[in-house]
Amino acid sequence: MNCELLATCSALGYLEGDTYHKEADCLESVKDLIRYLRHEDDTRDVRQQLGAGQILQNDLLPIITQYRQEKMLFDACVRLMVNLTQPAMLCFGKVPDDPVFRQHFLKVTSHLEAYKESFASETVFGILSETLYNLLQLDWEQRQEEDNLLIERILLLVRNVLHVPANPLEEKKVDDDASIHDRVLWAIHMSGFDDLVKFLASAQSEQQWSMHVLEIISLMFRDQTPDALVSAGHARSAEEKQRDAQELESLRQKEFAERRSRVLQRGTRHSRFGGSFVVQGLKALGDKDVVYHRNIHNFKNYTHDMGKAVRRVPKRNRRAQECRDERRSAFNVRLFLREFCVDFLENCYNRLMYLVKESLIREQTQQHDETYYLWALSFFMAFNRGNGFRADLVSETMSIRAFNFIERNVTNYYEMLLTDRKEATSWSRRMHLALKAYQELLLTVNEMDRSQDETIRQSSNVIKSNIFYLMEYREIFVTLLRKYDETKQPHSYLKDLVETTHLFLRMLEHFSSGRRSLMVQKKRVKRKKPKKKNQQVAPDTSPEALEQIWNIVEEELKATGFQLSASVTEGIVPFDATSDTPLEEQRAEAMVRVQDALLARLGPEALGLLRAAREVWPEGDVFGSSDVETGEELELLKQILHANLPRPPPPEPAAEEDDDGAELEEEELESVQVSETEFSFLDFIKRFANPSIVRPYILLLKTFSKNSPHTNHCIVRMLHRLAVNLKMDALFYQLSVFHLFNKILSDSCADAYKELVTFAKYVLKRFFSLTEKNNKAFVELLFWKNVGAVQEMTEGYNKDGEKNKPTWTEEEEEELRALYEDHRDSDVPDIVETLLPLLSKSTRTRRQVVTQLVHMGLVHSAKELKKQKKGTGIVLWTEDQELELQMLFEEYKDSDDVLGNILKKLTAKRSRARVVDKLLSLGLVSERRELYKKRSRTAPRKSSGKALTEEEFLADLSQGLPDDSMDRDDEAELEESEEEEEDEELDDDGEQERETAQNGGRRSQNLSLERRADVSIMVSALHQEGLSGPLLWLQNCLNKTANDRGNDGFSMPVPFAPLTEENEDAMENKSFLRLIRKVGLRPPANEQESFWRIPAKLTVSQLRSAAASLSLREDGLENEEQHLEEDQKEVSQESRAQVLRALLLARNREQHTTEDRARCSSDVDPADNDDSLFESEPQLQVKTSAKRRRRSGILDEEEEEDGDISTEANSIPVMDVDVQQNSDSDGEEEVSAPVKRRRKMVLIDEEDEED
Repeated sequence: MNCELLATCSALGYLEGDTYHKEADCLESVKDLIRYLRHEDDTRDVRQQLGAGQILQNDLLPIITQYRQEKMLFDACVRLMVNLTQPAMLCFGKVPDDPVFRQHFLKVTSHLEAYKESFASETVFGILSETLYNLLQLDWEQRQEEDNLLIERILLLVRNVLHVPANPLEEKKVDDDASIHDRVLWAIHMSGFDDLVKFLASAQSEQQWSMHVLEIISLMFRDQTPDALVSAGHARSAEEKQRDAQELESLRQKEFAERRSRVLQRGTRHSRFGGSFVVQGLKALGDKDVVYHRNIHNFKNYTHDMGKAVRRVPKRNRRAQECRDERRSAFNVRLFLREFCVDFLENCYNRLMYLVKESLIREQTQQHDETYYLWALSFFMAFNRGNGFRADLVSETMSIRAFNFIERNVTNYYEMLLTDRKEATSWSRRMHLALKAYQELLLTVNEMDRSQDETIRQSSNVIKSNIFYLMEYREIFVTLLRKYDETKQPHSYLKDLVETTHLFLRMLEHFSSGRRSLMVQKKRVKRKKPKKKNQQVAPDTSPEALEQIWNIVEEELKATGFQLSASVTEGIVPFDATSDTPLEEQRAEAMVRVQDALLARLGPEALGLLRAAREVWPEGDVFGSSDVETGEELELLKQILHANLPRPPPPEPAAEEDDDGAELEEEELESVQVSETEFSFLDFIKRFANPSIVRPYILLLKTFSKNSPHTNHCIVRMLHRLAVNLKMDALFYQLSVFHLFNKILSDSCADAYKELVTFAKYVLKRFFSLTEKNNKAFVELLFWKNVGAVQEMTEGYNKDGEKNKPTWTEEEEEELRALYEDHRDSDVPDIVETLLPLLSKSTRTRRQVVTQLVHMGLVHSAKELKKQKKGTGIVLWTEDQELELQMLFEEYKDSDDVLGNILKKLTAKRSRARVVDKLLSLGLVSERRELYKKRSRTAPRKSSGKALTEEEFLADLSQGLPDDSMDRDDEAELEESEEEEEDEELDDDGEQERETAQNGGRRSQNLSLERRADVSIMVSALHQEGLSGPLLWLQNCLNKTANDRGNDGFSMPVPFAPLTEENEDAMENKSFLRLIRKVGLRPPANEQESFWRIPAKLTVSQLRSAAASLSLREDGLENEEQHLEEDQKEVSQESRAQVLRALLLARNREQHTTEDRARCSSDVDPADNDDSLFESEPQLQVKTSAKRRRRSGILDEEEEEDGDISTEANSIPVMDVDVQQNSDSDGEEEVSAPVKRRRKMVLIDEEDEED
């Protein structure tokens, strides 16, 4: 021993007889020893020297027994003993591979065994129990931090002592004899420490020690089995006696058979010379027969390997060793442990398992602590089953959550078993524990089915329906059997796996047979390889596609309220300061990135990138000004989307790529599709018809003489399911299997394995009957066979590549040839579809017919018979077809359905979209709206020069409104049909047709007017119903919104909120709702919107025109109309325009920009109403196809006042509506429409003044 250590140990004290005399520096010496242990080297030299000096046995234990009143000394000694009894595995990390460190490891282990023997004392555990009891008596308010530390150290000390492994070679104890572990357990029991453990497990205030308690309990029952504890103290039952008698009788018969065989082997006459024999038919190394020089009665065991050296098996190929040996403890220890189990189940199990499970889920425990949970679950549930099953005692672990927890752990252990190969043995043991827990759960559910209580049986059905429904629980056994590796997983694991699979299949078969249909979950993994970079398809940048993309992006941005989440803005970096790319190029790249995001329909990402780029490049307002509004941002995004930005050329593919990159490109993407399907037990059994599953069963069957009868029964039952139920007995036509069958049949105790013998005879009989038909069956014995090979072996072999190839007889080939010759020159669109119903064999598929036509040489390639997709496939128009289209258009242009009639009469059938595009490109129509079906109007227009009625006049005023529900329905219907038919067109349409469609789309920008005479009729009807107030409220809202938008310069949706009871009643009137939809209001878009809204797309002129269409009409309108027409004739067009501009400019100057906006539902002052009416400038605007949404050619309506405009409050301003069209956007001279087309409108203000 080191001199310093020796001096320190000497300063502790000395033992004289049974009395220990401590020195004055005893406490400081104990602390010094703790300090030495903290700084020991990798060989654990300090620990070994202290163990060799027996410091714990001769000093520390006497100190704590005789000086327990000295609290500081007692705490220090307990702390030192916890360190000294620490497991060797924790000291070295693992079992060392180096021989030197392995020797140190064994020395430390031997010292621990000596420590454990010294702790087998009632006095020591009596002191620990008394100290722990006193500490637990203290309330939480009275406990100090030192008290909690001492409680934890006592529990750790007991845990360490129990953890010391047994050494059977040193102890040399037999069953029913008391080993060192049994003596320690008896000391724990006599000292009352076991009662304290049960208290800690059940007390609510001591739940922080739950994991320590579970470790101690698991170590206490380390060598025990539930069956041995259940039977302790009970007389054997009649069944047990009968089972033992049967086992004893089978052993007796086996011994008698072996003795008889030995007698038959020996001859009646003794041979002194032995003799030599020639074995005919068995060749030696040369061409001669083998010469046998031994007694002939041992010839059956002769092999060529006799006398050869045993081949050494590599370490990596050796079978895994069993992890533990079970032994039967002393009878009194088993009785005390049995009583402990009974009390623990009744008072502690459910609560302790709940606390431990919560700690495991929340990761508040140490690594691999779940193994204690799995052991406790399997042990105590097995004890509960044997000791008078009670479901309420194990209710905590009898749930779907427990199944899910164990299934996840099994999966995790298997994955770690494959990845962490150095610790494969440890992961295999943990996997075995999880499997045992899963087996015990199934056994408990099976026991619940036999219960007399109806509620327990119902609970069992609920659990079974859940575990049988989910695919993970059904497939776990198939996976474990397939992946069994005898080099990593021991024989006992395979035994438990086979027995658990047998139990699960038996329960599943019984559960499914009792139901007419059983629906289960099915998961299908869909694998697809990612597209390569050089195969990326460029996005469609046609005007129609861009408009469709913009509609989607716009709706998405409006739905989010132009607010970006933190996850979107965090990863946006428009500028890279470390890049060598110039600043200007990075700015252009940022613009391209914004466009790419828009093309990918990622609206929030595009908006976030735009705002980030604006902060980086604020100069020039390239990405918008710093105080830009949301409406301007939206318009800027739209411009970027439609812009033709210069893009850098795509990078050339590298000649050589990294291996990691290649792997990433070739990696398959998986998507799991979950569905439900009807369960079939026979189909599920087919999952086990695999050589990788049969091999583990055969491997376990090789030890049939050592297996229990139940294990052999589980093996034979599975093999019977495959060979008899599935009729796949050919799976067992393998030489090693036949060799095993030969051993079973030739065994002297074959009567004890009746099931095995019967099954072996059945398989052999089937094989020899097959050899009469298939003389290659003997060769097949050399190979394991899958399902396909089994089918070929039993049903006949196919030629190469003709496994499922259908055969054609000569008559069928002649029939096909004749039919093809008859219909080859016909004009049928698909000749294969024509031939299929004419064939005599109606089961032929299209693929088979096409393949046979190619095989017979009637067609050169299957591409010639490719099935045509829905659509015409005609791309180019000939001159005759264009002339025919023009003639048909001239013939039906005045009909109600122009396009429908043309499609019916066209000789070359084409899609609706193709015909529309051609009509646009030829200039026969200016927009798609002209091809809609015409609907009947309530007030037909007059084509003569006579004056129109009031209804027709108001219809003229409202024809610029954009939201006509009937027109939108027509437009949507046509667009949907066009899109559907365009999608069904063939992929090889030429570029010429696309250019024609685009040119036609540009010509469709010419706008036309459409009358909406039904608005006036709806207004009159609502007035008659007494809804004049809500109509005036609607008119005021439209006018106020128009004024606000004219002043602010941008548009936002305005809620149409009813604040009075009269307006709320009107919003429930269907006629009123149809009217507000007519004038352009939209209903709530989603559940977040409560009110109708005035859309942002309505311009100021449209809003005022809609408001004007809601006004009442007076009887004296005709006289004033004639008077105004005379005045208009005296005023020239140019002067009238100048006067109007001057009046509008004056009004705009007088109006204050800071005026508060009145709410839509508030009353409007008559004078203000007059001003707004005088300022109103209705514009007639017609939209093109909603698909393109191009707006141009706004028709301005000018106001013209009479020479003498009255300024009185009650005067009625009379305005002329002058229809003018802007030829372009450069401000060319405006030309007014003819005088016949000018109509005046009288707006009557019936509003009350505000209170």
